[in-house]
Amino acid sequence: MMDDQALLRYSRQIMLPEVDIEGQERLQSAHALIVGAGGLGSPVALYLAAAGVGSITIADADHVELSNLQRQIAHQQASIGDNKARSAQASMQSLNPHCHVIALDQHVEGDALEHLIASVDVVLDCTDRFSSRYAINAASQKAGVPLVSGAAIRFSGQLAVFDPRRADCPCYACLYPPDDSGDEALSCSESGVMAPLVGLIGCFQAIEAFKLLSGAGIPHQGLSTFDGLNGQWRHFQVPRDPACPVCASLR
Repeated sequence: MMDDQALLRYSRQIMLPEVDIEGQERLQSAHALIVGAGGLGSPVALYLAAAGVGSITIADADHVELSNLQRQIAHQQASIGDNKARSAQASMQSLNPHCHVIALDQHVEGDALEHLIASVDVVLDCTDRFSSRYAINAASQKAGVPLVSGAAIRFSGQLAVFDPRRADCPCYACLYPPDDSGDEALSCSESGVMAPLVGLIGCFQAIEAFKLLSGAGIPHQGLSTFDGLNGQWRHFQVPRDPACPVCASLR
């Protein structure tokens, strides 16, 4: 049960009829996994912690560099050289000390990734490599845990939610078959990115996780893309691929 301080802290959410006390309590009892504490993971981590998600695990093996500070808002000048997951953990707990944050300062893969995803209520893919995205997607499909996926490069961003609990929902591999994944090296460090763009996409990822965990609203369906140069969103329906090498055998 929430005490008076918690009721005050989350009062602006509790007054929303779609959330109310019950939704806030669901957030408080939930566990989210954020893979990646960079440009996307930073706003995701800060907003989910601020919103009252009770437990958050954040994983990243990289260390903060000066070039990260243009867009990775969970880190400060003083964080340069620190592990990103631990730096984000400090920012999250400074913002909300009641949020239990677990920092994993390593690449999580294989069986460890599967066990981790099976232990949470939602996973947020905030990585920038296709190999990581495929591994996270496969583990979330196997565990039946919803996946909120975001990506941002140059001036373009995209958002999708893959919920294996829905029989008609595609997975990441339905959208991007492994043989068509493109350039594995395509990342912000090689191609550049507009600073507020990762914040925008990360915030939308946090919104979708909030809805999934609290029960408010309807989760995003299909694929949405954003063109930062003209400020336009586009939405695409994505059918499930009956021959998908990842999810077809699990349905």
